[in-house]
Amino acid sequence: MQALETLLARLESLVGRAESLLPQPPTPPDWRATAFRWRTTPAKSGRGYLEAVQHPHRIRLDDLLGVTEQKAAIERNTRQFIAGRPANNVLLTGARGTGKSSLVKGVLAKFAKRGLRLIEVDRNDLVSLPEIIDLIADRPERFIVFCDDLSFEAAEPGYKALKSALDGSIAGPPENLLIYATSNRRHLMPEHMAENLETRHTADGEIHPGETTEEKISLSERFGLWLSFYPFDQDLYLDICAQWLRNFGLDAKSAPAGWNAPQQVRPHWHPEALQWALQRGGRSGRVAWQFARDYAGRHSDK
Repeated sequence: MQALETLLARLESLVGRAESLLPQPPTPPDWRATAFRWRTTPAKSGRGYLEAVQHPHRIRLDDLLGVTEQKAAIERNTRQFIAGRPANNVLLTGARGTGKSSLVKGVLAKFAKRGLRLIEVDRNDLVSLPEIIDLIADRPERFIVFCDDLSFEAAEPGYKALKSALDGSIAGPPENLLIYATSNRRHLMPEHMAENLETRHTADGEIHPGETTEEKISLSERFGLWLSFYPFDQDLYLDICAQWLRNFGLDAKSAPAGWNAPQQVRPHWHPEALQWALQRGGRSGRVAWQFARDYAGRHSDK
C-alpha cells in the first residue's frame, strides 16, 4: 500500500512538471481597451495574444500641421471604414518625422468612441496576421492593424504573410479590419543598382521592369491608398514649433510678417528652434516637437 502511494505521489509530481512545460492558454483580450499590441509568448509555445495598451498616445488631428491633404484623405478613408462602407488599406511613406505615425494615432483618438480600435503589430510578428484576423473577425468593433516603420529584407516570412492578408489569400479579409502601414520606403524593400540590369526595352520603346523589381512593387500596390510625406520648409517648421509650444502652455506668438520680419518682432525662441534643427540635420514635425518639449521644460513656471 505504501509503495502504491509513493508511486501515485511521484506520478502526480511528474504530471505537474509536465503541465508547467506546456503553453498556457492565452488570456482573453480586454475588449474595453481602444488600442492593443500583439505579443508573442516564448518561441517554444508559438502563441500570441492581444495586450491592451493602458495609456495610448493621444494625438489630436488638429495639432498636426503641414499635412492637410494627407490628413483629409486618411480621415475620409477611416470614416468610410467605421461606417461600414468600402475603404482601403493605407500606406504612408516619405520623409522621417513628418507625421505618418501621428496621423494613424490621430484617427484612433478621433474615432475611438465610434468603435475604432488599433492593433500595433511588429514587423517580425506579421506571420501571426491570420491568427489576429481569426481573433477579431466576429467582433463588432472596427480594427486597424498598424505596422509602423515597415520595411523588409529578402525572404522575410512576414513579407508573404502581409501580401496574403492584403489581397492574396483564398480567404477574403474580414470587413472589420484594415491595415495601415508607415515606411520611409515606397516599395517597402531595399532597391539595388543591379536590379536595373533586369529592365527590358521593347521595340516600340516601352520599358518593362525586371522580375525582382516587379516583386517589390507588388506589395505596395496592394495598398489601395498611398499617402506621401515630404520634408518641411523653414516657415512650416517654425509654425509647428509654435503649435507645440502653445500646447505646452507657453506664449508662442509668430512673427506677423514671417521669418523675413524685422528682428525686433520675431519670437525670441526662433533662433533656438533653428539651431535645434540644424544640430539634428533637418526640419520635421518630430524635431519641432522635441524642441518644444525641451524649451517648455526650461521655461515653464515651476
